[in-house]
Amino acid sequence: MSSGEALAEVAVGGVTVARYVSGAGLDATLSPRPFLHPVRTLAGVTVSDREPADHRWHLGVGVAIQDVGGANLWGGRTYVRDNGYTWRGDHGTVTHRRFSRRSASGFAAELAWRGPDGRVLLEEAREVDAAPAGAGWRLVLRFRLRNATGEPLAIGSPATNGRAGAGYGGFFWRFPPLAGAQVRTAGAEGEAAVHGSRAGWLAVGGRVPAAGRDDGAPVTVVLGAADDATRADPWFVRLAGYPGAGLSLAPERPLVLPPGGDVAREVHAIVADGTPDAAAVAAELTSGARR
Repeated sequence: MSSGEALAEVAVGGVTVARYVSGAGLDATLSPRPFLHPVRTLAGVTVSDREPADHRWHLGVGVAIQDVGGANLWGGRTYVRDNGYTWRGDHGTVTHRRFSRRSASGFAAELAWRGPDGRVLLEEAREVDAAPAGAGWRLVLRFRLRNATGEPLAIGSPATNGRAGAGYGGFFWRFPPLAGAQVRTAGAEGEAAVHGSRAGWLAVGGRVPAAGRDDGAPVTVVLGAADDATRADPWFVRLAGYPGAGLSLAPERPLVLPPGGDVAREVHAIVADGTPDAAAVAAELTSGARR
């Protein structure tokens, strides 16, 4: 099924490195929403995935939350306390409203998060920018979610609804299949050690299957939390079941926004071909982040 209209392309030095897609036309159970895909290295290797067979609601690089006032804006089954993951008619939709800024290297957009009844729950301001970086190119993704309901609104996750360790929701990057996948931070290495940790940066590396390369094309993506609020969120990491990483807005308890209240986060990433030293890339990443 179509993932919707390509609303914008993002380029670095004349090379298209990401496409911003509306998500319109996706099945309702996927919680249709705008996202970036494909995201590519400067050599053209795709480092994002969309609608993979294991989790069809994983959509490239973007923002998704499983529990927004009881509405599923992540997609797939909803985690219900004492019942586990359950199919429910609670899927919402995120729609692109307009661009407030747009250029070859990025954009600022306004989005509406709606519940299954069409009511606007959150209004989002999202910014995406790209620039050259020594090891490859830098992606900056900022988002601000504002409660548009006129009453307190709880942002939750499967963890807040009873599934320990599953606090996903917020910024999320679904990677393509990665042979020899590895993940590390400055102080930990491996999925078990990194998942749930709070660290300024996280590196994911591996080999993406590529024509003409039996061993795949090596890639490295280093993600960085760009401010104190984002650094306070723990990393959500999966490698064994599928390759994905994100930051958790509600890792243990719901985040309650008062009427008109908002939450903002900023993530930087350096997308590189090959296997550069992750710590060196992270130093470059953090040097360009806003404090």
